[in-house]
Amino acid sequence: MRKVISVWVLSGIMASCSTGQSKLSNEQNSTKTMSKKETVGTFLGAVIKQEPNIMRQMANTDYIQHNPFIPTGLEPFIEMLPILKENGTTAENVRMFQDGNYIFMHNIWRNAKPFGADEMVSFDIIRVDEKGKVAEHWDAMTPLLKETASGRSQTDGPVASSDHDKTEENKALARSMVEDVLMGKNPSKIADYISSVQYDQHNPGIKDGLGGVVEAVEYLTSQNNMFKYTKIHKVLGEGNFVLTVSEGEWSGKKHVFYDLLRFENGKAVEHWDVIQEIPQEGMANDNGMFGF
Repeated sequence: MRKVISVWVLSGIMASCSTGQSKLSNEQNSTKTMSKKETVGTFLGAVIKQEPNIMRQMANTDYIQHNPFIPTGLEPFIEMLPILKENGTTAENVRMFQDGNYIFMHNIWRNAKPFGADEMVSFDIIRVDEKGKVAEHWDAMTPLLKETASGRSQTDGPVASSDHDKTEENKALARSMVEDVLMGKNPSKIADYISSVQYDQHNPGIKDGLGGVVEAVEYLTSQNNMFKYTKIHKVLGEGNFVLTVSEGEWSGKKHVFYDLLRFENGKAVEHWDVIQEIPQEGMANDNGMFGF
């Protein structure tokens, strides 16, 4: 069954949060003393270690789930944890960024057949509320491929953000890029957004460079199969990294598009994405894959 449950093993963060996890066993400690990234790392560490008591301390009982294959609420989520142990499912956190109350992550899944393939790549977003509790989760997943058009993997490249004073500027650029290029408002402006000098491409089917994007668009158009973005639901950023979450259509079906862009000097120089079909039946909750 595809995508039975979604959990995260944040390798780099779990090490830094191990002390926080042990402290949480003492009821005198509060999530308010932790940063939002630490809160998310501790919660997800508890998920993989099958520690429901810590999960209950870190998250709200009415934890809102937007993965369409997982029931909403914390207790129904906890009841599904044994699936992890049965399948030996683990994941590696590659990138973690923060925008206000939102933590957005880029992850690799292994032993992930319940999700649809042996290895998967995902983007996950978690909202931490004003009380410091894990409150809401969104994600999208796609198979991790060994061979790609650019020779790059779907997750390699820089992981640390910079230019934090340009976060809002870069978020505005990413939104305009999606509107003009991917939603078709002004597609001829593509060179205004994408660097002609460097554009490292991590979509497995597209080559590097601005020319790679143009070639892919021309091919998909010739096949009458060009994807269509119809709505931007969320734009999150930390410095030079921006994640857009959009809705659209591809191959006659509704899809969610997660696009992570890295900017330098006002131009996109690197791109990662996850594209997932939006299910129309068999859903475990009614929250939808958006609802930000």
